[in-house]
This record gives sequence, C-alpha cells and structure tokens, in this order.
Amino acid sequence: MADSGHTPVSGSSVSRRLCSVPEKFQLHLAMLALQFGYAGFHVVSRLALNMGISKIVFPVYRNILALLLLLPFAYFLEKKERPPISWNLLLQFFLLAIVGITANQGFYLLGLDNTSPTFASAIQNSVPAITFLLAAILRIEKVRLDRKDGISKIAGTLLCVTGASVITLFQGPTIYNPKPHLTLGGAQAKVAAELVGDSSKNWTLGCLFLIGHCLSWSGWLVLQAPVLKKFPARLTFTSYQCFFGILQFLVIAVAVERDSKAWLVHSGEELFSVFYAGVVASGIAFAVQIWCIDRGGPVFVAVYQPVQTLVVALMASILLGEEFYLGGIIGAVLIIAGLYFVLWGKNEERKFAVAEGGGASTVKQPLLSQSTTEIA
Repeated sequence: MADSGHTPVSGSSVSRRLCSVPEKFQLHLAMLALQFGYAGFHVVSRLALNMGISKIVFPVYRNILALLLLLPFAYFLEKKERPPISWNLLLQFFLLAIVGITANQGFYLLGLDNTSPTFASAIQNSVPAITFLLAAILRIEKVRLDRKDGISKIAGTLLCVTGASVITLFQGPTIYNPKPHLTLGGAQAKVAAELVGDSSKNWTLGCLFLIGHCLSWSGWLVLQAPVLKKFPARLTFTSYQCFFGILQFLVIAVAVERDSKAWLVHSGEELFSVFYAGVVASGIAFAVQIWCIDRGGPVFVAVYQPVQTLVVALMASILLGEEFYLGGIIGAVLIIAGLYFVLWGKNEERKFAVAEGGGASTVKQPLLSQSTTEIA
C-alpha cells in the first residue's frame, strides 16, 4: 500500500519536467534512439533472411504495416494542406515508388543477403554524396569549384566512391572473428553460423546490389524535391508511395514467388522482424526523424548516420558473430570521411547563401536520412 503522505506525480507535472529539458538535448537523444532503431533493423532483417523469409514477401508485409500506420495521421493531420490529387500526380507517385520503394528495398535485401548488416549500413553513408552527384549531373545543383564548399563536396563524393569500390572489390583478410557459439546456444548459434559461413553468398554481387540500393535512394531524394513543391503534404505523399510500392511488389511476386507457403509467417521471430520493419523502422522512426529534421535541419540528422554503422557493427558482432574484413573497414572509413566532407560543404554553402542574401541549395532534401520508404 502506498504511503498516504506521498503526493503522486500528476501527468501535467511530468509534462512540465519534460518540457524543461533543453530542446538541443532532446534532439541528440532522439537521434541516438533513431540510430539504434535503424541499426536494429539491419540486424533483424538479416536474421529474417537467414530464417528463410522471402525477399519479396518481407517488403510487402513491411509496407502494408507502414501504410496502415501512416494513413490515419496523413488523413487527419494534413486535411488543410493536402492539395487535390490529379492523374499526373498519381503517375509521379507511382514512378517515385518504383525508385524509392521497389528498387530501393529490393536491392537492399538482395545486398544484405550476400554481405552483412555492418557493411550494408556503411555503404549507406555514401547516399548524401551520391545525391549531390546526381543533382549536379541533372543540373539541379550548381558545383562551385572556385569555392571551398564546392571543392569539399567533390572531395567527399570521390572519397565515398573510392570507399564503396574498396568494399566491393577488396574483401581482404579477416580482422576480427568472434565466436558466437560461446554466448549463443541452440537455434541462435545455428543462425549465427549461417551468417558467417554460407559459401553460396557472393560478396561482390552483394556490394553491387547495395550500390544499386544507394543509387535508388539518392535518385528518389533528388526526384521527389520538385514533386514536394507541388504536393507538400509529406505523410500523404509517403502513403501513396507505400501503396504503389505494395502493388509493384505484388506484381513481382506473381512472376517470381510461386510458392504459396512463402506468404505464411512460420515463427514468432519472423513475425517480430516484419513488425519491427513496418512499425519501428518505417513508422515510428519516420515520425521521429521528421521532428528532428524540422528542429535540427537535414545536416544535423545526416551527421548521426555513422553512429548507426558503429551500433550495427557492435550488435552484429555480439548477436550474430559477424566477421570484420580489412577491405570493409578501410572502405567504411573512407565513406564516413567522405560523408563529413559533403556535410561540411553543404553547411558552408548555406553560409555563403545567407551572406549573399540568396536562398539555400536548389535540392531541398539532399541529406535526408532514412524515411518511411527507406531503411532499406
């Protein structure tokens, strides 16, 4: 029985205490939680693939859950700002879904199946540089080689390309080889053994798939910018893409996935992996990220991306017994260095724009991290 002399803490009192926490601290805490959430997705997805879940069925269920989670928020929160839907907009949503969901998620799963969670996360650090490169090629973003910000972005892009090439072409000797059977037993040890010892996997092919994943993600970031100018209701925009992504994966499934048993969830672990991907990585994480971008800006969000790679490495090593190779470590360091060169260049570009009295970069979201149509 509670002490009658103790005054219970009211809900409003708790709210006041939370509000007293500095927003900067809240932002850092939210970004750390976000990186742990995304890191868990990489590991959970790899476990799901090792358990035999279909690479077609998994994204279908994931996007169905994400769509069910997003729909009510999109409907009620964006009633006033949602423009009328036209056939032209629907076509653009459909095409963006091909790039941002179907190709993006499909390449990710194919790449993850042949490599490892750590290097899948490491290669994702090249997305801002690839986005800048695509925007420059399409003349959406100007490259100023006469200024330090332009030189920094070019150098960062070259570092990222070099790092991705090293990871793809040079696996190298094993640097760290944990023994998962010392801490895991039974079925868990069997799954871990499958992760590190499957000779049927092709590392180079897996890295090429992951590069395709990054290219798709970057292309989606560049191509969505002009669409969002016409249709600023972001939740509705994402919901439509989830819907079209589901339809596209279902069409692929008709042609590729002929086994009806593949659509069944065979274990609690598979159910958890689908739930985590759809609700945590696509739904909750998306909401947290939107808040962080709104309060801290896209550069602030992108700076935290390498933290995810570190967390994935620790989780995959401890839980799955993942081996680390020299080529992968060198490539990851080069990619992360390239990421920070690009971010520094973008930050300097904004300073120049403010000093000159102009606007920011033409690309509105080149450094946006994983959204509901991503992580992978």
